Amino acid sequence: MSLAIKALVLATFYPSENGKEAHRFVHVRNLYYQEQGIDVTVLCFGTKEDYVYENIRVISLKTYKRQKEEYDLLISHQANIRNHYLFLKKYSKRFPHIVFFFHGHEVLRFSKTYPKPYDYVTNSSLKVMARDVYDCFKLFIWKKYIPRLIDKSKLVFVSKWMLEEFLKATKLQFSDIDGHYEITYNGVGKAFQENEYNSKIDKQYDFVTIRSNLDGSKYCIDVVNELARNNSQYKFLVVGKGEFFSHNVKADNITWCDKTMNHDEIIKTLQTARCALMPTRTDAQGLMMCEMATFGMPVITSDLPVCHEALDGFANVAMISNEVFNCDLGEICEKLESGMPYVKDERYFSENTSAHEVCIFNSIMSERND
Repeated sequence: MSLAIKALVLATFYPSENGKEAHRFVHVRNLYYQEQGIDVTVLCFGTKEDYVYENIRVISLKTYKRQKEEYDLLISHQANIRNHYLFLKKYSKRFPHIVFFFHGHEVLRFSKTYPKPYDYVTNSSLKVMARDVYDCFKLFIWKKYIPRLIDKSKLVFVSKWMLEEFLKATKLQFSDIDGHYEITYNGVGKAFQENEYNSKIDKQYDFVTIRSNLDGSKYCIDVVNELARNNSQYKFLVVGKGEFFSHNVKADNITWCDKTMNHDEIIKTLQTARCALMPTRTDAQGLMMCEMATFGMPVITSDLPVCHEALDGFANVAMISNEVFNCDLGEICEKLESGMPYVKDERYFSENTSAHEVCIFNSIMSERND
């Protein structure tokens, strides 16, 4: 259990009853914190109206400015310049302790870290240049600002890869953050902990790919499309919103479901397929892949360092090159299926991930009380 802690969580977006699924990885954490006795309030910059979602109170910036509540801890997820930085500049003195969670693009230079966008996404060279200028500006800001707060801050990275990329992008040194950083992986949603993949029921598809955004080149829908074309004897399901298939010829054996899904819908969908096909070009951890692997179904992903960091040791995971399209996916899937049913790997359960975060918070509070 946690010490008595009252925490304000900053998020640009947050799930709601109207179907919004953005930043669910923050909500999963908050539910666990609340179970451990932490009083959690979310300040969502993307909402104008206050609401309660699954017993988590969500307020607008306007409400925060109007209220006079005090908090022991400020938790910032995916801090950006427009919202989080300006909030910190104005209100950081109100908070005795601050925890930054770094998940990816917010402290990276897009042009240096992420793969080239699909041609149809890049509207103009001017837009690309503007993005790069903004990235350089935000990194300059964080390089100057984070050291100013470091004495009362903890920087939490979702992988070793994320920490290394953060230092590379900001040009900060280990010595600048020594003693003030932690590595703790994103925990999977409770649905993936509590449910198990059933290999014995009839399957409608051989392979399933689920992405929230098909237009991000890092999610490799082009690779999925080519793999499907070269494995025409198998049936593929692709779930996610985007315009990729409006600009590229869809393989005949792909069924495309143009929607986003919540965790319960994802679980039902995964049960309809033999294997998850989740290639990636860049990822800070690969939470969705970790959730599918934890669920217990066969998973095929990319042979990248961050995938090895996150998924090595999962008996139900295989890794392939993003450059080889003529591999026999069925053969890989059959090899994974031969080991079923798998003993559930619990490394990304809340008690091994979010629990570590609660320990960090307790440690912070204990230091203050000392």
